[in-house]
Order: sequence, then C-alpha cells, then structure tokens
Amino acid sequence: MVKIAVVQTRPAFGESARNIREAVGLIEASSADIYVLPELFNTGYNIIDAAEAGQLAEPVDGPTYRAIAEVAKRRSCYIAYGFAENAGRIYNSAALVGPSGLIGLYRKVHLYNRETLLFAPGDVGFPVFELPFGKVGMMICFDWIYPESARTLALRGAQLILHPSNLVMPYCPDAMITRCLENRIFAATANRVGEEERGGVRFSYTGTSEVVSCRGELLCRLDAVQTGVGVAGIDLAEAANKRINEYNDLLLDRRGPQYKL
Repeated sequence: MVKIAVVQTRPAFGESARNIREAVGLIEASSADIYVLPELFNTGYNIIDAAEAGQLAEPVDGPTYRAIAEVAKRRSCYIAYGFAENAGRIYNSAALVGPSGLIGLYRKVHLYNRETLLFAPGDVGFPVFELPFGKVGMMICFDWIYPESARTLALRGAQLILHPSNLVMPYCPDAMITRCLENRIFAATANRVGEEERGGVRFSYTGTSEVVSCRGELLCRLDAVQTGVGVAGIDLAEAANKRINEYNDLLLDRRGPQYKL
C-alpha cells in the first residue's frame, strides 16, 4: 500500500519563494509516499506574454528543483510538481523528484488557451517511470481532455497518473473517473484554488483536487475554495489487472486495425 497525496495551493503570481514555502508547509503537515503539486505551482498561471514566460522559467535543476529535492530527500518521499521550464525553448513542464534527486521530466503536450502563445508543445511524449512501489506517468492539466494521453500511459505500463493542474473548466474531476475506468489506472489530480486577473484576462480555478482508483472510485476530493492536502492509500498492483470479466481485457481487446481513419 502506498499513500498518495494531492496538494491544493493558492499561489501568488510571480512570488516563487513564497509559493514554494507555502507548498512545502502543506507537505510538511501531512504524511504520504508520493505528493503531487499543481501545474506552475511556483509562479502562478496567468502569464501575460512570452517574454514574461521566459522571465519566470528556470532550468529543470533550478531553484524550484533544489527546494523540492531537499524536501524529498529529507522526508524520503516522491514529489511531482509543475513549473515553467527553460531548456532553450520554454515548456510547461512537470518534474518528478525522489530521495536521490531528479527521476524524470514531462513536457505538456496539449497546450490550453493562451499557453499556445507562451510555451512550446511538449516533445518527450508520455514517459513512464519506475518507482519502488510501481510505475507512474505524468500528464498536465488540459491533457485530460484527450483520451490518448491516459491511454498511452496505460499502454506503456503506468499504474498511476500524476496530474499537476490549473483547472478552470469544471469537467475534469469527473472525466478523470472515466479515464481511470477505461484504462484500469489510478490518477492523482492536484489543482489550485483562487483567481488571477492579469493583462485583461481572468481565470477562476476550480480546486477539487482528487485521487481516483483504477476502478473509478473517488478515494478523496478536496473542496473548490480551500488549500489543503488530500491523502489516499492505494495498491498499485490492482492496476496491473486489466480484466473486467472472464472474457474481456481492457487493453488486449483493443482492435487497432479497426481504428484506422
């Protein structure tokens, strides 16, 4: 049994040190093996233009990584978090760190709204990482609306999806139940709360961070307005069994040639 935690924050735009400190405080006040922080948790989301995105971005081993890696080492846990990555191009990325440092990186494939003006589309696909208790993959926020995101992770062997988010549409929390059902996979969606109005654009974030079982059960869900941490105990081995009855296997029963356009 592994304890997975979704950390729901309210970042102040551009105040990275404060946002990291508050997120770490929530981690320190809870107990889990894996923590998931929101998308762009350190900077805030409502970036005005590409120049500002470049100013907020940092390399994967930058100050945010160093702060989070120190917590992961000290607490012997794993933490996934979203940040703006500067790798020559600017990406909306998520890093996964553990007690020994960086484990892996994901770059958001499906950019939402004005993100298309700020970030380059992700170019590393949907990698899967082996942890001591199972295989995990990552996707970010709007990736949820494309079934291919979760399906690709499931086909690559992921048992758990770590899903940093800054959700503004209300559909994702319930949609992730379907994603888990159709792939027999666990998912942990960490969203933020609050509002941001900058450059004439206003976003209201929906909270409701959650952990969903591989059978579509809602194991925990936070409310829409408060910061906090939701924790659930899960057995990732359950996600290895894709059979739904004696005759049907969710993945083996796929009929690839029939799906061609």
